[in-house]
Amino acid sequence: MPSAVSSFIGGSLRHLCLAALFLFASSFAAAEAPQQKTQVPGYYRLMLGNFEVTALYDGAIDLDEKLLKNIQQRDIQRLLAREFLKGPKVQTAVNAYLINTGSKLILVDAGAAKLFGPGLGNIVDNLKAAGYAPEQVDVVLVTHLHGDHVNGLVTSEGQRVFTNAEIWSAKADNVFWLSEEIAAKAPKDFQSFFKMSRDAAAPYLAAGKWKTFDSDRELLPGVTSVDTHGHTPGHASYLVQSGDQRLMILGDLIHNHAVQFAHPDVAIEFDNDPKQAVIARKRIFRQAARERLMVAGMHLPFPGIGHVRKEQKGYAWVPAEFAPLAK
Repeated sequence: MPSAVSSFIGGSLRHLCLAALFLFASSFAAAEAPQQKTQVPGYYRLMLGNFEVTALYDGAIDLDEKLLKNIQQRDIQRLLAREFLKGPKVQTAVNAYLINTGSKLILVDAGAAKLFGPGLGNIVDNLKAAGYAPEQVDVVLVTHLHGDHVNGLVTSEGQRVFTNAEIWSAKADNVFWLSEEIAAKAPKDFQSFFKMSRDAAAPYLAAGKWKTFDSDRELLPGVTSVDTHGHTPGHASYLVQSGDQRLMILGDLIHNHAVQFAHPDVAIEFDNDPKQAVIARKRIFRQAARERLMVAGMHLPFPGIGHVRKEQKGYAWVPAEFAPLAK
């Protein structure tokens, strides 16, 4: 073969190989998927007897470990490290729970709206993602009147979010948090929290949709209030029962799962009566462990549903496993 022809063929083959490599590399580049950087909607469903319970995620806020009382900092660090958590600030979920009894749609707490920062205020969006609309809610049961539980009752314009719902709140919490006289005597740093409570209640009070209850009574078929005051003067938990299955919605009996299950005598800065809050927590933990109750907590890692196990000292949190619903 003449050298010129050989040179031509060799050059052509080199170009073909280079072109093939380029196309091959281009196909890989085209196949690269962009990162989505979004999370799934924040809801989780389970059946409790004949009741459908949906956990709703409002978001998360970082709480400083220094807010915890009755414990040494070195012990806090040890307990956080055991759960692979680092201080000084610990991510704390804000949850709510929707109960469909078949005849009533009951929401327990309404989240924080956006008054505690952009990381919260997702209850309505996740309620819709779960297949429901705010106007379908018949009753909102409030565990207590702190802003991260009731701000979500109203829009930024102060209108009712749950337009067809009655709101039920413990009488003792109403007497305290809705009182302008008590608010005026509170430290200035705390007066805004009283205002949040009053602003959340105002449009429902005006519409005759705000109701109160005394402790420990059946409010709706299958739903009983449980007096767990201490965190606030009227803090209530709710025992939900369908058939032989029961769920205790704890409210704010616990804020830090890594610390307060192991040491239930640890209080938090937000407790109105820290000693009574500890008494209530220990009583409910003891009941939940003894009776093997399923529990749900507003500040437990989402979906915040599981069991409480008695340990040699203190308790342990056993989160529920993800499971499909039977058709």
